[in-house]
Amino acid sequence: DRVYIFDTTLRDGEQSPGFSMNLEEKLRFALQLEQLGVDIIEAGFPVASEGDFIAVQQVAREIKHAQVAALARISLPDIDRAWEAVREAAKPRIHTFTSASDVHITHMLKSTKEQVLKDSVAAVRHSRGYTENVEFSMQDVMRSDRRFLCNLIEAAIDAGATTINIPDTTGYAIPEEFGELIAYLFQNVPKFFP
Repeated sequence: DRVYIFDTTLRDGEQSPGFSMNLEEKLRFALQLEQLGVDIIEAGFPVASEGDFIAVQQVAREIKHAQVAALARISLPDIDRAWEAVREAAKPRIHTFTSASDVHITHMLKSTKEQVLKDSVAAVRHSRGYTENVEFSMQDVMRSDRRFLCNLIEAAIDAGATTINIPDTTGYAIPEEFGELIAYLFQNVPKFFP
């Protein structure tokens, strides 16, 4: 019934060449996002560096109305560090993610679908031990096996994820293809609409 605006400029935006910000700039930017009415501000990836951790922590302390998300891989130490960074936020969120395509699972994670599923469930449950506001997302969804995507999403929801993020992280899809994938997931993952 409502569209929530999720801004990841402080995290993904900083990946753009020449766009890194210092702490003061990040705080000023986050406060502007809140003033604009953004619902969720992804403040950064706390495990990446001490500087990123401090920036996420400061944004979490300053923002009063928007949710403040910290990004974490499906690694328990990542999640612990993310929570440490956002725990003082008025509305903290942990955003945990993994890869879902065979090529990423095999070559980047050096894992298996079964292990990724197991680790994803453990990560979401661990995150829920800190907060009820848990987002789960998957990289490279457009090249992923659709049945596996459905299983992964269902498992994350069962484990307690309150938001499922389906991003085209590799920029692989055209809008029609992406829309078709979303329609497929809605038809095949009934838990999207309990």
